[in-house]
Amino acid sequence: MQNKGFVKIFAVALSLVCLFYLSFSIVTRYYTNKAKEYAAGDMMKESFYLDSLSTEKVWLNYTLKQAREMEINLGLDLKGGMNVVLELNVADVIRSLSGNNTNENFNKALAEAQSKHSLTSKDFITVFVEEYKKLDPNARLSAVFSTFDLKDKIKPESSDEEVIKVIREELKSAIDNSFNVLRTRIDRFGVVSPNIQRLETDGRILVELPGVKEPERVRKLLQGSANLEFWETYSLPEIYPALIQANNIIRVANELEEENKANSTETVVEEVVTDSSSTGIDALVSSLTEADSLASTPDQKQNPLFAVLMPNVQGGTPIPSAAVGRAHYKDTATVSKYLNMKQVKDLLPRNVMFKWTVKPQDEKGQYYDLIALKVSSRDGKAPLEGDVITDARDDFSQTTGYSEVSMTMNAEGAKKWARLTKENVGKSIAIVLDGFVYSFPRVNGEIPGGRSSITGDFTPEEAKDLANVLKSGKMAASIHIVQEDIVGPSLGQEAINDGVLSFAIALILLMIYMCGAYGLIPGMIANCALIVNIFFTLGILASFQAVLTLSGIAGMVLTLGMAVDANVLIYERTKEELRAGKNIKKAIEDGYKNAFSAIFDSNLTTIITGIVLFYFGTGPIRGFATTLIIGLVSSFITAVFLTRIVYEGLLAKGKLQNLTFTTRFTKNFLTHTTFNFLAKRKVGYILPLILIVIGAISLGTLGLNNGIDFTGGRNYVIRFDKDVNTEEIKDLLNEDFGSIGVITIGSNNQVRISTNYKIEDNTESVDNEITTKLYEGLTPLLDGATQEEFVADYIKSSQKVGPSMADDIKNGAILAIIFSMICMAIYILFRFRDISFSVGTIASIAVTVCSIIALYSLLWRFMPFSMEVDQTFIAAILTIIGYSMNDTVVVFDRIRETIATYPNRDRYQVINDALNSTLARTFSTSFSTMLVVITIFILGGSTIRSFTFAILLGIIIGTYSTLFIATPIAYEIQAREIKKKKAAAAKK
Repeated sequence: MQNKGFVKIFAVALSLVCLFYLSFSIVTRYYTNKAKEYAAGDMMKESFYLDSLSTEKVWLNYTLKQAREMEINLGLDLKGGMNVVLELNVADVIRSLSGNNTNENFNKALAEAQSKHSLTSKDFITVFVEEYKKLDPNARLSAVFSTFDLKDKIKPESSDEEVIKVIREELKSAIDNSFNVLRTRIDRFGVVSPNIQRLETDGRILVELPGVKEPERVRKLLQGSANLEFWETYSLPEIYPALIQANNIIRVANELEEENKANSTETVVEEVVTDSSSTGIDALVSSLTEADSLASTPDQKQNPLFAVLMPNVQGGTPIPSAAVGRAHYKDTATVSKYLNMKQVKDLLPRNVMFKWTVKPQDEKGQYYDLIALKVSSRDGKAPLEGDVITDARDDFSQTTGYSEVSMTMNAEGAKKWARLTKENVGKSIAIVLDGFVYSFPRVNGEIPGGRSSITGDFTPEEAKDLANVLKSGKMAASIHIVQEDIVGPSLGQEAINDGVLSFAIALILLMIYMCGAYGLIPGMIANCALIVNIFFTLGILASFQAVLTLSGIAGMVLTLGMAVDANVLIYERTKEELRAGKNIKKAIEDGYKNAFSAIFDSNLTTIITGIVLFYFGTGPIRGFATTLIIGLVSSFITAVFLTRIVYEGLLAKGKLQNLTFTTRFTKNFLTHTTFNFLAKRKVGYILPLILIVIGAISLGTLGLNNGIDFTGGRNYVIRFDKDVNTEEIKDLLNEDFGSIGVITIGSNNQVRISTNYKIEDNTESVDNEITTKLYEGLTPLLDGATQEEFVADYIKSSQKVGPSMADDIKNGAILAIIFSMICMAIYILFRFRDISFSVGTIASIAVTVCSIIALYSLLWRFMPFSMEVDQTFIAAILTIIGYSMNDTVVVFDRIRETIATYPNRDRYQVINDALNSTLARTFSTSFSTMLVVITIFILGGSTIRSFTFAILLGIIIGTYSTLFIATPIAYEIQAREIKKKKAAAAKK
């Protein structure tokens, strides 16, 4: 083998990289187990233990927090939690940018774009412009968008292209700001390892929150509006004496509480506050000097406030800053609690209000500053709000050498800003969004004209974030949930158990099969390659910081079956070379060489379908696609290169001289077959055609069992304490919900309830309303459980897909299938340079896909498991397209090879010989893959049973289509071309 040294170096380097990234999972698992041991079931203690170590270096100079970010994370379907897709209302953003223009055509175009956007793959802005031009072809967009706020960017004479560019930039800023606000809210929510990312569709953001137990609170948190405000501030010297007094009052309150006196703490402390005698405040303050207060800060009892809030003091003197002090993130709640005590509030100025900074102020990311705001209006509102901002951008200051943020205000805002800055020269003005302080710049002088520049020690990213925050004030855009999945922790643990069990058994069965089919040594070499393949796949997943989902485990198990195919191809070709009389060394060398093109083509075509899956899919489908692609790449490396190095090494030592790559079970199995496939081609055409026609009739009558991914709606998986009847549940709920679907999921005491009741209603109350209706309807089956117990213990998971999201998923699925088939046809044409192979491939794929859809239409009412057509079904179809191509490519490769060797041999004989010579490989690959899929189908859990059933059908029908559809059609076309050439030659 050429480049053997490079392969060895690459394999060692890849192994080290994989080992490096996988080590973080081992380390974090070690510390998680230690935390569990320490906590003994107390979640608060466990969290405290892990938090205390989060900034400590635990492995290879990485902190525990960094190590947890580097480990392989489990998806929500494996560990429970909440998955939400939020959508920014792009129409609201465009309407806001137009200054809420009342132009009839403009508003009609917006309405049309909203209704048609889901029916096309174009982005919203493109659809809006097209609709606007339909209503008035000669209208200029600048007439609508050349507002006062955008006067610096859009002039009346600006071209449509320039206007569209500005709209896209402004929309991106709105999405970026929504993303940052959501990220901040989620960080403050206290979820471990949250995931938030922008999606390709304009205005959509994916949020994954593991372990969430309060979905209603999360919904409010994510969908709440964010208000941008500018506040005056207090300087620390102005309130520091009051804080010292507050510290003493809190100490007394805590002491009295500990002593457990008869009177309540609040009453006694109030007496202390109001008493003017020697036992009152003056005496307390005089008895404790400022130096004593600060010197004993670590003492929680003596200085409860200053033990958790480090005042901004230098040399005993308070620094004139709006930042009162700094606190550890675990102490911020305690500080807020102390400052909200009635006795403490009475000491502080009436108009002071405290807010925390949005970001930590230290390198380790643990300490936040507390800012003192001044409420100067009677109604308690900020003196200036974000709706006056017309523009904000991040720049680089040549003077300071740092990034800065410039902002522009409208006329009304400019007047208020001039007054505000004039009255606060030398003080800070805090910029507050969503209740957190993003910046509190010091005012150097009055700023007239509404143009300002905020300077500071900003990184470019921080400056950009602040600019987006400032621009958010003018965007009156709502954000709402369009898709939601909630998985309970118990269901997640069951999914882990099912996934691991199916994976382990599938691996064992594959190993037994390989040893039984090809002998102990070849089988074990292939099995070792499988194990290395798993190691590489997990290592690469970890390096990408990918999330491992149940569908990802299914993808890995499926990859095992497809990885075996490479070894099968090599071993079958090696057996042919041995039968031709070659010695073992030459047979293995030629076996690898002759199988390479088929392995390369079949793997690449499946990877193409994986890429299409990743591009068009969302959530778990992407997890499946990622695992499939990585698994196929690593299987190619292990099967083609690493196993060959092993064989060459053993042969060089004089070993393996008696290998036959057969056992007594497979020695003569399918070795000299002479089946005339082409003679049966008409029957081969008719059988699937009959199935497809029957399926078409069924589609027109029974239809398909479309999941909520395609129709929109809500799913609830509910587990009862005893077996239940689905018809009884329907009867109990039909009155409240109208049309409702109920099916058994897994065991007889677990059902899934589907409804599209009020699916277009995005108000916060509708989810609670549906939960209440479910509880009230199902009360007879709940054995006296309360509604809270019903939500916590009975509802195991829930899912919501809004109508717009459902339309996008459905359109994406159709495009994915069409695009995948086109890619396959182009690749086959490119590789084989013969249109007959491309036509045969497309026909074979089309027959396979149509047959599966027909069977799903015919069987979904009768099978004992859900056969929904949803995203996972589309993933199965695309996987089958790749698998079917895999099988077809191997046969076509043999045909091409035979034609090149015997160009004058009868084409009928060539193709029949090719089909027969690859029959052993076809059987072995199909059987091994079916073995894996059947294992997943039986043991992989109810959530992916429909997915694996579709793949199982696809393996059977795909193999049939290769033998009786793809190859015969290719023969028909080639035979006609040969006849034409002979006829043309005869004329000459």
